[in-house]
Amino acid sequence: MMNEKRSLLVDKSKMPLTLGIAFVAFTTQFGCGFASGAQIYQYFINYGIWCLLLPLLSQGLYAIFFWYGMRYAYKHKTYDYRSFSDSLYGKTRHVMSNLYEICYLIMIGTASAAAFATGGSTITTLFGIPYWMSTVIIGAFIFLIALFGTSVVRKCAATLSVLIIIGLVMVLVPNIIAQWGEITASAGRMAGGEMAVLSSESGAFGPALWSAVLYFFFQLASVSVMYQQMEEVTDVKQINKAAIWIFVCNFAAMELSIIGLLAVAHVAELAAASIPMLVLVQNGVGAGILTPVISILIILGAISTAVNMISGIVTRCVNAMERRMSSKEEKEKGHLARNAVFTLLFTFLAFGIAQFGLMAVVSKGYAYLGYAALITLFIPFVVHALGTGMKEI
Repeated sequence: MMNEKRSLLVDKSKMPLTLGIAFVAFTTQFGCGFASGAQIYQYFINYGIWCLLLPLLSQGLYAIFFWYGMRYAYKHKTYDYRSFSDSLYGKTRHVMSNLYEICYLIMIGTASAAAFATGGSTITTLFGIPYWMSTVIIGAFIFLIALFGTSVVRKCAATLSVLIIIGLVMVLVPNIIAQWGEITASAGRMAGGEMAVLSSESGAFGPALWSAVLYFFFQLASVSVMYQQMEEVTDVKQINKAAIWIFVCNFAAMELSIIGLLAVAHVAELAAASIPMLVLVQNGVGAGILTPVISILIILGAISTAVNMISGIVTRCVNAMERRMSSKEEKEKGHLARNAVFTLLFTFLAFGIAQFGLMAVVSKGYAYLGYAALITLFIPFVVHALGTGMKEI
């Protein structure tokens, strides 16, 4: 009887961890750019009717490569991206690990700075306070969450994911129902070759495919934030389940957003809008209630993305320092202080970049981040999997 009770406790503990890991991946990908709808248009809807199919590819690749990285990190006990890189790259680590450091810094300088800038702008719009003060508020939340390490980040990701999913359902489902005629009409026009208002594309499959793959590449760069989550995993089955949940949650959220945003794909106001989700609501139902909901989603997305990425580089730096220490007591004694110093440093770095308002540079930075991830992650993962017959995961 005691063994049965114990096994039930173990089973109950696995599910939150599995979902928690999946939600870290969810909140890393679906930040403020997703919540606003801008990323959905830029990489999917602007390429025509293929937008309804290609999320299967991008989210399928995302889940598979995250699964591979998590499995490798778990088996080899590489719980930060530098130790992971040094192990995976082997003899080429002196070059490739340093290249990935550059890739990660690009990610901090683009995605985290974009999160600060977009979240800060949203708070300024809502409350009328100065932009710099808004970014300080965003920074304070990020610092406090990232400060206390992996388990707190995962719990925060789970909470934010639930709030984001509830918010998306609140915004999208009523508007999909109310604007179903416009959605089917837009899909029909795209199938006939007419592109969305924001698009300068032809609607050909090749460019649409490349855009979806490029989207996957720059999202792949964030796989490194998952390695620290593997320290509490006790069975590879947890990773397998987490990968399935990653695909299900991410694909469902993206597909639902695409379907909803098709309603305003041919609306003239979209050309001058910075937040397509607001155009959807203003042309649909519940604008008075759902407009602040969208603003909250953008702020939550900003915080969640930046927390995950800053936490990843903090773990890497703290682990590098603590590997030089001989005793467990010495590591534990100043662990929180070391966390605080590096969290403050990288939070301030993203905050500083956001003050310049370099949104055009940030936008281009995503493309550069995609190419960097292609070289430092996608190709090495594929080569490693083929070369080892997947025996090292």
